[in-house]
Amino acid sequence: MIIDGKQTAKNNELLLKEKVDSLYNKYGRVPSLTVILVGEEPASMAYVTSKKKACERVGIKASIERLDSSISEDELIKIISGLNNDDSIDGILVQLPLPKHMNETVILNTVSPNKDVDGLHTINAGKLFSKQPGIRPATPLGIMMLLETYQIPIEGKHAVIVGRSNLVGMPIGKLLLDQNASVTFVHSKTKNMKELTLQADILVVAIGKANYIDDSYVKEGAVVIDVGINRVLGKLVGDVDFNKVADKASYITPVPGGVGPMTISALLFNVIKQYEAKYDR
Repeated sequence: MIIDGKQTAKNNELLLKEKVDSLYNKYGRVPSLTVILVGEEPASMAYVTSKKKACERVGIKASIERLDSSISEDELIKIISGLNNDDSIDGILVQLPLPKHMNETVILNTVSPNKDVDGLHTINAGKLFSKQPGIRPATPLGIMMLLETYQIPIEGKHAVIVGRSNLVGMPIGKLLLDQNASVTFVHSKTKNMKELTLQADILVVAIGKANYIDDSYVKEGAVVIDVGINRVLGKLVGDVDFNKVADKASYITPVPGGVGPMTISALLFNVIKQYEAKYDR
């Protein structure tokens, strides 16, 4: 079965719009998000536009801070600090990747953890790994929302994560572990990758290599979550060779239309969550 992230995100947006309307009636303003876009990398510009449109659909006020790629790290830090101190802004998102002359960890940790809607601040990452309530990274959270929507069992299952990034691999592994899955990570240095992926009841692939995982890596009946977004001959494809794997998997996310829309849906959820937390503090 194909896991329809696009439709699931649409359904979620209806609920989120109701939530935003309720919050406006209660507090007199809507949640707000500022996205910082450094440079003019086409994919990043497209992602940012999609995020802004999604915000507008549910009633979140969204603005884009467009900055030249030549901006210095110190200048960017000053801009983020100003946004941190602006009470009218509930969420700040720094679109990645940043130019090579910047330290991403430093920049992401400049964003206040109370306004970090990507869940990438060290404090929010620490809350995830110590099982404390907090903001979860948008892509892993979106994946968990999909699994819940499709009522895919997690407890007692063997989940194999292909990739170990702080953005996707590590946090999705922890979220699955917290739902009582047994979790294995494989990566570029793993010597017996295929042997391990063939054991997966749930296979999450996030390595940035187009069509890398074919049916020889996948167990019959596995749930396959493809996080990859790669452009090949002008077409978007995932890290999983969909045509080869679809018939073998019990559930599979397509690219596009799978994890991507749910990442944005989870981002909207996080903006609203940070807004509500402001009134609870």
